[in-house]
Amino acid sequence: MKLILENIKELVQVDPRQRLWVAGKSMAEVQTIKNAFLLIKDELIVDFGPMEEFSHSDYDADDLIMEIDCSGKMVFPSYCDSHTHLVFAATRELEFVDRIKGLTYEEIAKNGGGILNSAKLLQEMPEDELFDQAMLRLEEIAMTGTGAVEIKSGYGLTTESELKMLRVIHRMKQHSPLMIKSTFLAHAFPLEYRGKREEYMSLLINELMPQIAAEELADYVDVFCDRGFFTMEESERILMAGIKQGMQGKIHANELANSGGVQVGVKYNALSADHLEFVGDEEISALMGSETMPTVLPGAAFFLNLQLAPVRKMIEAGLPVALASDYNPGTSPSGNMNFIQSLGCLRYGMTPEETIHATTINSAYAMGISESYGSIAKGKVANLFITKEISSYAAIPYSFGSNLIETVILNGEIQ
Repeated sequence: MKLILENIKELVQVDPRQRLWVAGKSMAEVQTIKNAFLLIKDELIVDFGPMEEFSHSDYDADDLIMEIDCSGKMVFPSYCDSHTHLVFAATRELEFVDRIKGLTYEEIAKNGGGILNSAKLLQEMPEDELFDQAMLRLEEIAMTGTGAVEIKSGYGLTTESELKMLRVIHRMKQHSPLMIKSTFLAHAFPLEYRGKREEYMSLLINELMPQIAAEELADYVDVFCDRGFFTMEESERILMAGIKQGMQGKIHANELANSGGVQVGVKYNALSADHLEFVGDEEISALMGSETMPTVLPGAAFFLNLQLAPVRKMIEAGLPVALASDYNPGTSPSGNMNFIQSLGCLRYGMTPEETIHATTINSAYAMGISESYGSIAKGKVANLFITKEISSYAAIPYSFGSNLIETVILNGEIQ
């Protein structure tokens, strides 16, 4: 079947060069085609260009063709959300109220809240219920423009519950039209292992990770390298163990302090280093020339009122930057990437063009899929969205409380 989008007001994020990421000054420029068409066959983009170059006679009359008139509307590649924790058992509104009353994220964690609270609730929830809840969240983010998503474990903390999370993510891959990547995350030390860190490290490295690899449940390995969580040395050991099991590294780094996490990630060729609130010249220097994508999570910084990652400084140094939602129940309870674009503009001083690159091609790179997703190019998977009638692509970050998406297309099919 062929699907033809006609009379597109503006086709956004066109990239005939099929770059794997966009960095530095280049992030300020987004290629578009006005009054455009786009042709999809099966699940792939096969052609696009100006309407004056389009002719129905160029395509086989025998093919079943569906046409969509996009007059006044724009077409974008779907967002790639490269950092989420959307498999969880319950929301954490009470901690939200605690923070309003003055408790910090770290104080809540020390009192058994935060990650430890999510772990307790998840351990008690049956796998089928966990799956059903997560699928609803997946459907929600698809309707706000996300077509690819990375989902982490890390709320299980025990071998049994971490495997349960990863098996749920594996089932989601089989039942959802979204492109899904799975990550095993060493997230925190359980309460029962306080004072017994080495014992828990042994459990992760010698028991849990080999079983994850044997069942092929994770594409990546990740570790929370930060103050109060895993040290640099512990993080290195976890990344090394994951790499030996065939999982490429990612890293939670420098959210709460200058933890050394960025340098650890670069050392082990992590696909991305995420959070980055505490980043200076040393971290920027480490990232320069590396294959690690700096990934900023505006939703978490907004929700926790953290200091902001120095996005402008990173871009001006020539780095690429990705933006992701960090969708999770405690510190970023939203997977709406339109709002992430808004925060990129309003809080970090990014231009709309920079946020487009950061939420599409760069975030696709941060989850290892930019060869097939993240831009409009021939041969890429047709994960797209069509907007309502809008005046410019800046309308999306500008209209931070609105959903301007009218139609979602995933794998070449209208959802």
